[in-house]
Amino acid sequence: MVNTQRPPKSFMQIMYMCLGFFGIQFGWALQMGNMSAIYSRLGASEDQIPMLWLAAPVTGLLVQPLVGYFSDRTWNRLGRRRPYFLGGAIFSMIALFLMPQATAIWMAVIALWLLDSSVNVSMEPFRAFVGDILPEEQRKTGYAMQSVMIGAGAVIASFLPQILTYFGVSTEAPLGHIPATVRYSFYIGAVVLFVAILATVITTPEYPPANMEEFRALQKKSVSPLHSLKEMWTAMITMPQTMRRLAVVQFFTWAAFMVMWVYFTPGIASGVFHATPGTPEYETAANWGSSCFGIYNGVAFAFAFALLWLTTKFSAKKIHIACLTIGGLGLASLGLTLFGVQFSKMSLIIPMVCIGIAWSSILSMPYAMLSNALPADKMGFYMGVFNFFIVIPQICVNLFFGPFMKHVLGGSAIAAVGVGGISLFIAAAFTVWVKEHHVTQQG
Repeated sequence: MVNTQRPPKSFMQIMYMCLGFFGIQFGWALQMGNMSAIYSRLGASEDQIPMLWLAAPVTGLLVQPLVGYFSDRTWNRLGRRRPYFLGGAIFSMIALFLMPQATAIWMAVIALWLLDSSVNVSMEPFRAFVGDILPEEQRKTGYAMQSVMIGAGAVIASFLPQILTYFGVSTEAPLGHIPATVRYSFYIGAVVLFVAILATVITTPEYPPANMEEFRALQKKSVSPLHSLKEMWTAMITMPQTMRRLAVVQFFTWAAFMVMWVYFTPGIASGVFHATPGTPEYETAANWGSSCFGIYNGVAFAFAFALLWLTTKFSAKKIHIACLTIGGLGLASLGLTLFGVQFSKMSLIIPMVCIGIAWSSILSMPYAMLSNALPADKMGFYMGVFNFFIVIPQICVNLFFGPFMKHVLGGSAIAAVGVGGISLFIAAAFTVWVKEHHVTQQG
């Protein structure tokens, strides 16, 4: 299955190819910006919230490598990756409709688990999709375009509650219920996610395997669970060196962002707005927290266009080191609350800008460094395995950071976010260790 003879794609073809990520990010952004507040509204305490988030990374750990492995071995009328795009989109839409109906914590956890499983089924093949469709010299552009789409989807989704508030939708709801602004945001997100992924499925055909007979023989071998497990294990222990070194970078990167996603909204609610769950002030804080996520995603969206230019001047490695350092400064600044520094509502924008620059690079540059080091016939599987180094740090945060925040940081959620800045500095330092791999892939 050789991937070296793919014809170059036009800008519009690359855009349509990545459009599904616009919809996928709608689902992620609504989840990241609202789940902590939803759990708080349903009665969870701040130190309980990380455990309630555990569904997200555990689901990715289980689902993505399997989806990657089997999508490498799939070929039907829809192609190799597109059947997974479409199936995941249908169930993601259902989960987004169910989530704001939750009236108890256990209901929200189940809805989150369904949402994460479904979004992961759609998302994982998209990373391999770029490697499948584009020639090697266009892959940095393809991943940068994914970053553009992710940023655009995240910005709109993050600001939806504020937009709906502006148009008169109520933000008030008694403790134990989800306000109308959040409910309608999830409903809109469900439709956008499905339509965007469907557009990619319709407009972007896939290339069949170069040797169909060999491919069918590989499919037959993969039917055996024992053979599949053995093959996956062999591939994992022989992963390329570039991937091993990027794994360390990813660990510290995603630990930092998981801390931010979990603690930012509760942190500004108590530390900046001095509000408690169930009060109008808390709903204002929650909406502003979602808007802050929209700001950093907006910056990531805008900076993704700069990345399209920067990738023609600098290596992905140099770009990533610089961006992680800037993001570390943004997150670490929030930790100044430990020393008595008080943030206002508007002063939170500056850290969000720094975080947005880092986020744009995180969504593209590691994959640009990785894709050229991977064999074409294992692209989907290795992209799925690479997700281990995204979800394992998130699991560690969810399991262990709650007690650390409670007993070491004195229960200060916004100070906890500042600790994430240190983690991003460590990630930047380890990126120096990564050796970029420039080869022409052969099947």
